[in-house]
Amino acid sequence: MSHLILRWYLQITLALGHAADDDSGQATTEYALVLLGAALVALLVIAWATTGDGGGKIGRLFDRVIDSVTSHL
Repeated sequence: MSHLILRWYLQITLALGHAADDDSGQATTEYALVLLGAALVALLVIAWATTGDGGGKIGRLFDRVIDSVTSHL
């Protein structure tokens, strides 16, 4: 099965005029996927923080961090 998929891939890339080992655009695609993943995580954190007790937990965590930092000064 993988041999068939590889064969199709080679035929399609050669038909499009690209070499089989052409990596142009790969970094841009990876960068876009990383940005989408980061945006998804940010949205999940925002959704958690704005519903239920998420905001209270973040507030308590922030207070503990600030108290810890100020106690070391």
